[in-house]
Amino acid sequence: MYKFDAKKATEAAIKWIRDWFEINGKGCNAVIGISGGKDSSVVAALCVKALGKDRVIGVMMPQGEQFDIDYSIELCRLLDIKSHTVNVGEAIKALTASFDFEPSVQSVTNIPPRVRMTVLYAVSQSFNGRVANTCNLSEDWVGYSTRYGDSAGDFGAISNFTVAEVKAIGRELGLPSKFVDKVPLDGLCGKTDEDNLGFTYETLDKYIREGIEPDPETKARIDRLHNINLFKLRYMDTFKFEG
Repeated sequence: MYKFDAKKATEAAIKWIRDWFEINGKGCNAVIGISGGKDSSVVAALCVKALGKDRVIGVMMPQGEQFDIDYSIELCRLLDIKSHTVNVGEAIKALTASFDFEPSVQSVTNIPPRVRMTVLYAVSQSFNGRVANTCNLSEDWVGYSTRYGDSAGDFGAISNFTVAEVKAIGRELGLPSKFVDKVPLDGLCGKTDEDNLGFTYETLDKYIREGIEPDPETKARIDRLHNINLFKLRYMDTFKFEG
């Protein structure tokens, strides 16, 4: 029977971050986009444990007015980390207004996370940083991320943990429930993740970890999303000439 050891996973993740920075950025800072949700909160807390609060930088990137930005501000204060706020609203408006074509709904939806990743790398390269990816296994499994947007980063501390496991790590780290259990919103169209996906993370996590199949229709939807989005987990397919 599958059982997740949150304490062991937390300790291992902290060590992995510390070791990764020794090899890939000795003395560098961890730069994290802070949304106030479980993923960015857990990644930030893990980095504080691994590197110390003085080497963690939180970046808040509202698009105009953000109704729940207080969560992000409170998390940065709770962890006592340095933070920057960059409002991406005007940049996104200017970019979309410059098109000489009618952009698709999908392209417009994915512009904000790509602009935010541009901001994160600007902060990273300005403050001797490495960008943290904050996607989890459940999201990546069904492609619930934007390629070269929130799916990008230099290191992924929670990339191989499901939503349930990320929450368990958050509790192990002592994060308040308001951050761990905050209902995940996509930050793009105002819907919850589960509304967009058409199934719950609990259902998805049990399917991934325990092989517990949901109803046939949901299983087919999960399998389809997984298969058509596998390319997102690869950096880029390249032709290898053997001549």
